[in-house]
Amino acid sequence: MINNLNNRVVVTGMGVLCPLGVNASTTWEALIAGKSGIDYITLFDAESLETKIAGEVKGFEPTDYINRKDARRMDRFAQLTVAASLQAVEQSGIQINSANQDNIGIIVGSGIGGLTTLFEQTRVLLEKGPNKVSPFLVPMMISDMAAAQVSITLGVKGPNLCTTSACSSGSDAIGVGYELIKRGDTQAVIAGGSEAIINPIGISAFSALKAISTRNSEPQLASRPFDAERDGFVISEGSGLLILENLAHAQKRGANILAEVVAYGASADAYHITQPDENGKGAAKAMQVALDKAGIITAEIDYINAHGTSTQLNDKTETMAIKIVFGDNAYKVPISSTKSMMGHLIGGAGAVEAAICIMVIQYGLIPPTINLTHPDPECDLDYVPNVARQAKVNTVLSSSFGFGGHNSVLVFRQYSEAVG
Repeated sequence: MINNLNNRVVVTGMGVLCPLGVNASTTWEALIAGKSGIDYITLFDAESLETKIAGEVKGFEPTDYINRKDARRMDRFAQLTVAASLQAVEQSGIQINSANQDNIGIIVGSGIGGLTTLFEQTRVLLEKGPNKVSPFLVPMMISDMAAAQVSITLGVKGPNLCTTSACSSGSDAIGVGYELIKRGDTQAVIAGGSEAIINPIGISAFSALKAISTRNSEPQLASRPFDAERDGFVISEGSGLLILENLAHAQKRGANILAEVVAYGASADAYHITQPDENGKGAAKAMQVALDKAGIITAEIDYINAHGTSTQLNDKTETMAIKIVFGDNAYKVPISSTKSMMGHLIGGAGAVEAAICIMVIQYGLIPPTINLTHPDPECDLDYVPNVARQAKVNTVLSSSFGFGGHNSVLVFRQYSEAVG
C-alpha cells in the first residue's frame, strides 16, 4: 500500500493497434501524413448492408502475440487488447514478477465486448441447435474478458476491472487507473480500451440508428468531423493501452517517462439515450472538472483532441461545450479530430486518442482533421484542417462522450521534475 495521497502519475509505455497501424509509431506516421484508414469491409461480406465501409486493423495476426490455441478462445477485441498490452509493457521496460505482480492493476474499457463471438454463436444456435453452441461463448463474449486475458498473459494480480460507458469506456479506464494510483491503491496500472464490432449485427445496429456514414463510394472521405457535409461516423476497431505508474515507482526503476497524467473529469448529461445534451453543458462540465482538478486555466491548454465523431449533433454540441469552458480562448486553441483518419473505435477510441495526445506532446506536431473542406458555420473553431501543424505542446485535453450521456475528459502534460 502506498500512503502518499499526492502521488503523481506518469505514462511509461503505450500499445496501439488501429486502422492506421499495428503499433504506435506506424499509427503516428499515418496521422501526421493525414492518411485515412477507412476502406471497404473485408472481415465479412457487407454487400447487402447499407454501410459497406469501416476502419479495420489491417495486418494484425493474433498469433504474433498469442499462441494459436489461446487465440482461438479469444474474441478479436481481446486479441487486440493482449497485443496492445505486450507492446505497452515492452516500451515501458517494466518487469512483471512475483515481487510486484500484486501491485499492478489492469483496467480495460469496452463498450460492447465480444459481439462478433455472440453473433457467430447465435447463428450456430439457429442453424445447428443448442448443443452446438460453444462452451467458450460466455468467456469470449463478456466485456471484462479483455482485462482478464491481459492478467492471465502477463501474470498481473492487482485490481482487474472493466469500464463500460459506451464511447467513453477507454478514457474512463485510464481515468480510473489514474485515480487508483493517486489514492495509493496500486503502483502501476495497465489501462485503456478495446473494441471489435465490425460484423453484420454491429454495422446493421448502428445503421438502424442512422448514426454511421453511408458514403460508400468514397470510403476515405467518409469520416469528416466538423464538416458541413458529414453524414455520420465510421465504425472502427482497435485497442490502445497505457502503462500508468506512480512517479516514484517509475523513477526508481529508471523508466523513460513519456508524459504525466494530471486530471480526469467525468459527468453525465442526464438527457437522452443516444443524443448529447443539446446545449453542450454535460460535456462542458466534464472539461471544467478536469481543468479544476488539474489546477490549470484554459490558456494553458495547447491542444484539444476532440471526440469529433462526424455526426451532426456531436460536432455541433462539442463545439458549444468548448466555447462554454474556454470562452475567447476557444478560438485560439488548436483542436483536431483524429477520428477523421481512423474512424470511431467506440470503447477503444478514448484510449487510442490518449496515446495520440502523448505523441503530440513528444513530437510537437498536431494531427489534422482531414476531409474538412466545407466548414460548418456552427463549427467555427480551429480544427487544424487537412494538414498537420508544428507547435510547442505542453498540455493537452482529450474528450470522449458516449451514448447514455457519458462524458469523460483526460488532461496530459509534458513531464518535468518540478510540480506544476
